[in-house]
Amino acid sequence: MLLTHGILHHRYPHHAKLGRHQVLDARSLQWVHQHTGAAIRPICHAPRIPVLDQGNLLAQGIYLSEVVPGANDIDALGSCTGNAGTAAVSLLLDDTAAQTAGLDLSDAEAAEKWAIGLYAEATSLDDTDGTFPPADTGSSGLAIAKALKRRGLVGHYRHATSATAVASLLQTGGLLLGVPWFKAWFEPDPSGFIDGADWESSPLVGGHEIFVIGLEQVVQDHACRVEPHSTVIRFRNSWSRSWGDDGDGLMTLATYQRLRRYIDAIQLRK
Repeated sequence: MLLTHGILHHRYPHHAKLGRHQVLDARSLQWVHQHTGAAIRPICHAPRIPVLDQGNLLAQGIYLSEVVPGANDIDALGSCTGNAGTAAVSLLLDDTAAQTAGLDLSDAEAAEKWAIGLYAEATSLDDTDGTFPPADTGSSGLAIAKALKRRGLVGHYRHATSATAVASLLQTGGLLLGVPWFKAWFEPDPSGFIDGADWESSPLVGGHEIFVIGLEQVVQDHACRVEPHSTVIRFRNSWSRSWGDDGDGLMTLATYQRLRRYIDAIQLRK
């Protein structure tokens, strides 16, 4: 990790399906969510767009050179941050606002193109070297939030820094979740869980951005803190509906807690 001017950077190796870097700004601590002690319940915030696919672009009829001037036509893009941000903003915009923003809520190809444009913009705002195009450099959840705010599509965003805060913030909306990604996580179990018993022995392969859409299961103790091993989050991935549980994955908050130092959780708000 590198800390410069109050901004922490953790760059991950590039992978065709993974394009998230960790970028944290110390000023974000002003916007950290605190759980008030209220009961936390299972909940789902399903995105209003189809499941996206940042791979197999050519088969989808997506030519990057036509979407972002100067880009090369490749078949997969590390645009997970833009894809997660697009899923998130689909919940904030009504039909009229989405149309004004150029986001087609019903068409997967059009929404993927919108996500790619968002990703390109974010690469110029993420305090890391390189931009897309020409290179697929990766980006961060924080840069996506900044890009959406600059477009006037979000008003502000809040951060969660504990398992209980993540569960609490999910009561009001979904979360951009930037995570380190392990090789074992590419293949969820039949129920959709990525964090099986041996995941910690699996190699780290990069950084990935997902959109947490809700709480599948919640257990709280007598002090209203969540029990991480028994509390399960559901997230939307951007690798098509053929991945996981119809495009979604599951993970316990114990895994979040284990990796918290390397994770950033951001909720976009109007």
